[in-house]
Amino acid sequence: MVEFSTTAATPRPHALVLGIGNVLWADEGFGIRTVERFFERFEPDETIEVVDGGTRGMALLPLVQEADALVIFDAVDFDLQPGELKHLSGDEVPAFLGAKKMSLHQTGFQEVLVLAELTGEIPRHVHLIGVQPELLEDYGGGLTPVVAQQIEAAVTLGAKVLREIGYPLRDRKTASDPDALGPSALARELYEGQRPSAEEACRLGDDRFFPMRAEG
Repeated sequence: MVEFSTTAATPRPHALVLGIGNVLWADEGFGIRTVERFFERFEPDETIEVVDGGTRGMALLPLVQEADALVIFDAVDFDLQPGELKHLSGDEVPAFLGAKKMSLHQTGFQEVLVLAELTGEIPRHVHLIGVQPELLEDYGGGLTPVVAQQIEAAVTLGAKVLREIGYPLRDRKTASDPDALGPSALARELYEGQRPSAEEACRLGDDRFFPMRAEG
């Protein structure tokens, strides 16, 4: 396995589990939904931080620089069948994100990794667990079934990676705080379950303003 070198002056016995993406665009929300599930299954302690990184881009740089290990969940264009998982590690991660830009949040996060490396504070262990999306162009949509069914597998793989590095994980014995990672109003079950119909949301646009399309 290829690992980054680091020139950090002090040891950083701290792992960052990070979900990135955008829940507003269908399968782009995979990273967020996976890190939410990770937080539900495992009890983080002082050595493991779980973060919904959303589309924050460069704002995530300090968190990355402080980590010894980084596990990223995201939807990534691997040129695979929809729903397939892929695990990359070390210097494969920023290189792949740079070559396979799928959205602005990936461009921003690739820059985070590059800057962390330039400052000599890249995590020693960097892992990307990604899924091949099926659908992105669906504003307000939830995960497609083929992608949603990979959440548990991705969480299990992320936990395996952390344990192999040396970060123990404990199963939760009590329910997680629904607002700990973000607003509970955006929780998957609520967000997807209360989605209005296409007619109510007018996701295809208002034909009163597109007469040519209405006629066609």
